[in-house]
Amino acid sequence: QQPQIILLKEGTDTSQGKAQLVSNINACTAVGDVVRTTLGPRGMDKLIHDDKGSVTISNDGATIMKLLDIVHPAAKILVDIAKSQDSEVGDGTTTVVLLAAEFLKEAKPFIEDGVHSQNLIRSYRTASTLAIAKVKELAVSIEGKSIEEKKGLLAKCAATTLSSKLIGGEKEFFATMVVDAVMAIGNDDRLNLIGIKKVPGGNMRDSFLVDGVAFKKTFSYAGFEQQPKKFLNPKILLLNIELELKSEKENAEIRLSDPSQYQSIVDAEWNIIYDKLDKCVESGAKVVLSRLAIGDLATQYFADRDIFCAGRVAEEDLNRVAAAAGGTVQTSVNNIIDEVLGTCEIFEEKQVGGERFNIFSGCPSGRTATIVLRGGADQFIEEAERSLHDAIMIVRRAVKNSTVVPGGGAIDMEISKYLRQHSRTIAGKSQLFINSYAKALEVIPRQLCDNAGFDATDVLNKLRQKHAMQSGEGASYGVDINTGGISDSFANFVWEPAVVKINAINAATEAACLILSVDETVKNPKSESAQGDAAGAMGRGRGGGRGRGMRRR
Repeated sequence: QQPQIILLKEGTDTSQGKAQLVSNINACTAVGDVVRTTLGPRGMDKLIHDDKGSVTISNDGATIMKLLDIVHPAAKILVDIAKSQDSEVGDGTTTVVLLAAEFLKEAKPFIEDGVHSQNLIRSYRTASTLAIAKVKELAVSIEGKSIEEKKGLLAKCAATTLSSKLIGGEKEFFATMVVDAVMAIGNDDRLNLIGIKKVPGGNMRDSFLVDGVAFKKTFSYAGFEQQPKKFLNPKILLLNIELELKSEKENAEIRLSDPSQYQSIVDAEWNIIYDKLDKCVESGAKVVLSRLAIGDLATQYFADRDIFCAGRVAEEDLNRVAAAAGGTVQTSVNNIIDEVLGTCEIFEEKQVGGERFNIFSGCPSGRTATIVLRGGADQFIEEAERSLHDAIMIVRRAVKNSTVVPGGGAIDMEISKYLRQHSRTIAGKSQLFINSYAKALEVIPRQLCDNAGFDATDVLNKLRQKHAMQSGEGASYGVDINTGGISDSFANFVWEPAVVKINAINAATEAACLILSVDETVKNPKSESAQGDAAGAMGRGRGGGRGRGMRRR
């Protein structure tokens, strides 16, 4: 009898071979089942309670995946593709997880029958390349249209994204708002130029878009109420300094031979701040914003001279004002020239719900916009913000890569049909694999039906029949959520940017291939003795840190 070879530390958990692969596939299918019901306009929301006791209600695949504390190593890959889809295109996070889970599910019977996973991977990769080529071929460009037409088309894309969210009921209202916001920042790509401010209270319809910057009234001192609250075409001065009376920090020692000299030192402090304030006033600015505090003396001083000031403005808000009004943030009040001052058409302070907002509108360079969201509950506003973020990303993508494909599962059915036809031309096993890939793509329309409570088998049969037409007129037919039948997604304006689909297919195939290529998992045990030693060493090292001879610095 051969002696057993011990290769790894005892307690190491290894599992390999077919069983390991199947267990990984099961884990991923389980994750897919969690977000499965959130797909589409009739998708349900998930309420997630975390260990800190905060409650999140969300319909966004990426948010749900982030909040689920998934420990299974293979299933974590699905979390990553959802995140990457979120950062890359913003929408289609549920789609990508579902597709990956479905590809694996279709691969499972083959694996159990003893097919080598590399064969599957090869066929899947081929299928995904073909699918992406087909998406590009079916995509319709929206270039070369007039601004008005383009806006209308973009609003359709935004409405498609919003229809599956909590605020789907007001999707037209929000879609136009999102398009205006994205158009306002033009070609500038930075998302933080679109601010989203949340104010509880009111209803969704009370949300509005500020063509410029809005932020909550900051902490203010006495004298604030005497300042004027509205200006036309004011000059705006942006500072990054404190306008406060400050006693000297440096431990300076001053020896006085004569008590009367003491007064001059006190006066010097006052003169410094008055000098700063005079320079602000001389610059001709009517609105002074600072990232640091503006003290009571300064507030009063500005109030006497009809100048509005706000201290402790959040950095991102200050930067957005700088971008919009065309000013630059100053770190000193010396030598303030007109070039560094911003301006806007109207500055006013308005009451929104229980908060006061400082609103700068009609900015010259206009490269920023702020959406003020209203709504009943905090969780609701949070979810509305996430939904708008998705919509903003989608519209940005559509502006950049201006091609769209029909939504509602139409494009998925069309690719599925194309791959099925293609697979018949291949001899050998890969015919079966590509066929199963094609079948997996049908999960999107099937899930759309299931979530809306329709008979999926019925609807899918109708869709297959439509898409199988030789004339090709059925290519844009998808699920009609309102009637439970099928309809032309293009005619119904259910569109999504082609880049969303391409990215989703790419990421899902990558993830599926990655999981299929793993055949062994090794878990290293954390040896308890090592942890025990570490704790002991910590305890010993504490008391003897500083010797008695050392003086504290």
